[in-house]
Amino acid sequence: MIPTGHWPSVGVIIPTRNRPELLRRAVAGIVAQDYPGPVRTIVIFDQHDPDASLCRGGERPLDVLPNLRKPGLAGARNTGIVALDTDLVAFCDDDDVWLPTKLRRQVHALQQRPQAEFCTSAIEVEFGDRLTPRLAGASLVGLDDLIRSRMSMLHSSTFLVRRAAFAADEMGLVAEDAPGSQNEDWDLLLRAVKRGEIVHVDDPLVRVLWGRTSMFAYEYGTKMASLRWMMSRHPEIAGSTTGAGRVYGQLACWSAATGNRRDAWRWTKAAMRSNWREPRAAIALAAVTGVVKVESVLGALHRRGRGI
Repeated sequence: MIPTGHWPSVGVIIPTRNRPELLRRAVAGIVAQDYPGPVRTIVIFDQHDPDASLCRGGERPLDVLPNLRKPGLAGARNTGIVALDTDLVAFCDDDDVWLPTKLRRQVHALQQRPQAEFCTSAIEVEFGDRLTPRLAGASLVGLDDLIRSRMSMLHSSTFLVRRAAFAADEMGLVAEDAPGSQNEDWDLLLRAVKRGEIVHVDDPLVRVLWGRTSMFAYEYGTKMASLRWMMSRHPEIAGSTTGAGRVYGQLACWSAATGNRRDAWRWTKAAMRSNWREPRAAIALAAVTGVVKVESVLGALHRRGRGI
């Protein structure tokens, strides 16, 4: 075990918006960490007044701030990053919970690879009374992995990053121009992995509340805009048959969900041309022809800890 004096300081950023009960659950998970080093938490209140009653001192201090940047998740996270002076920065969404060993194990993984800047972990998805583990099957994640798949087990609530990386030109802060602050986490992962491999602890260290607690679970227009934004920012996705097929399949499904049959057909054809085995193309086709509803498929997938 690394001596206590060598454990770096960690700053935790929790963006929140009108979810006080879930927020307190998230904070409790951070307070309960078995990490021997210093931990500071900043709760960023987005588009509403901070709750000063959350503030605390002691060994695990907690401060509150209003979002001082662009409204939304990305601006809230960047407000926290700029306010911190810790060695490492961690994200935690207000509807997720860290398991007690999360920080200690991730910091140890980073210290085993001194050149690494970014660490993630597997998750367990909470949907109703069901918990489903989502593993990556790897201890390192490369660019090709994240181009082929979003790798949803690399959830933003697992991110642990050396703070200096946010000042690097190749990575920088969270993208505030992401439509609806969606896919900004995938974008950050791609920018990070272009600087070096991402260290991954392939055990579920975060419990992610899945489904309708998401601010954007059924905002299909925003989902489509963010996917097109990703394709323009990362042309490598279009160059991957698997990666492009997945994105085109998602665009087809969301188009079908909004009733836009023309675009649904167009994106379904694009998905099949890219990868004829892409399952989202089949889902979109079934939705366009009235066999199923996208919401029904999405609900069934959520119960298994997955999404479209």
